[in-house]
Amino acid sequence: MPPSAIHLKAHLKGGCHSARPPVKPTRVHALAPELSAVSGVPAPSSSSSSTSAAGACAGVNRRLVQRLREQRATAMASPRPRRTVLQAVAAPERASIAMKTVNVDLGDRSYPIYIGQGLLNQGELLRKHIPGKRVLIVTNETIAPLYLERCKAALTEGGLQVDEVILPDGEEYKSMDVLGKVWDKALEARLDRGATFLALGGGVVGDMTGFAAACYQRGVHFVQVPTTVMAQVDSSVGGKTGVNHPLGKNMIGAFYQPQVVLVDTDTLGTLPDRELASGISEVIKYGLIRDAAFFEWLEINMERLLERDPEAIAYAVERSCVNKAEVVAADERESSEGVRATLNLGHTFGHAIEAATGYGTWLHGEAVAAGTAMAADMSLRLGWIDRSLHDRILALLRRARLPTLPPASMSVEQFRSFMAVDKKVLAGKLRLILLQGPLGSCVVTGDFEPRALDDTIAAFVAQAQAEGYTGPAAR
Repeated sequence: MPPSAIHLKAHLKGGCHSARPPVKPTRVHALAPELSAVSGVPAPSSSSSSTSAAGACAGVNRRLVQRLREQRATAMASPRPRRTVLQAVAAPERASIAMKTVNVDLGDRSYPIYIGQGLLNQGELLRKHIPGKRVLIVTNETIAPLYLERCKAALTEGGLQVDEVILPDGEEYKSMDVLGKVWDKALEARLDRGATFLALGGGVVGDMTGFAAACYQRGVHFVQVPTTVMAQVDSSVGGKTGVNHPLGKNMIGAFYQPQVVLVDTDTLGTLPDRELASGISEVIKYGLIRDAAFFEWLEINMERLLERDPEAIAYAVERSCVNKAEVVAADERESSEGVRATLNLGHTFGHAIEAATGYGTWLHGEAVAAGTAMAADMSLRLGWIDRSLHDRILALLRRARLPTLPPASMSVEQFRSFMAVDKKVLAGKLRLILLQGPLGSCVVTGDFEPRALDDTIAAFVAQAQAEGYTGPAAR
């Protein structure tokens, strides 16, 4: 079976915290210069008053949207040829878009995110962040035939000694039992504290490798080379590592930052459409919680992303990483009053779906998309957002080919049971990330009318059952 067929087959079967007052959302101001570069209009001055800055930002957004619409019309006037999966593996394109670097500012533990095409062929980018001579590559049976040899060559040509361990692919294997295989290999290879564990794969591989690195001899070096949209825009950045437990997702883990994240966007050429859409769910999240202009860009450019347009993919990945890096720098360990929890929009509902259906049945981003639709519905019921924004959210999720309902097999009781053990439960009270105010604003709060939550869950369960919705079909 050719590598591409293996990739398709494996991916198609599934596999990427007392009541407190509402937290004022953190907005993205650092992105204004980048908006200026895209829109061709000056960014608002950081020294201006909040009122004038808001007005200036609104002006930038209007001009940006108009400019992007014009660019979209021009770009779509001529068809874009799409490569087949076999072509993507056999003949990766030369880097045609300049590499971007996003820095995660954590003091002496800061690290870069390199984003570009063909970066797996530039071994020096990895080697300069690996202090020792021994590397253990952790990957899975889907990614290994596609990119393992290329990654090994990038390391060995610089004189590094490389060992490897290949794990089964899928969320259902994100467990302590499977994780033990990584430690087994490290011990067999007699790796010491100077070794580096390198994660080559999607979110499951990255989370497990990071946790293995955090625990092995009480901590060895860790490098991320994500190969899915989900991992490139979200899970590879920020240091959250861990495994699932039958009673909850990511319940066993640690915060452990990598030395570097290397994002080769060419690896998305072999990603099945269903996995691509799953990752886009997390991209949409950034627009909803803190970056309104990015959401508007996504409304204009969603089809370009689904078509894997290289420029659109590169921009979406970079913009997502900038947002994630800013949040992590402000609140690395997801403090109870910090901003990092906002990254979990839709996740409390979504994790319940994943647990109830069996890990791997729904992809993570698919469950988050349905959870985001439920969070938007609850925000609307509370009067925290208007109908227009609610409808825009659902429309964009559907255009991204993502589900907006849970499966008909789920009951209200199942939602309640799994949500009660969510990591955002604090002093026995459930906290949710909900949208509040204009686009790009959200809160982390347990201060909401309980009936709104009850009504949202009941309405979605009833609709799913009425439609007989079984879940996202493999594409």
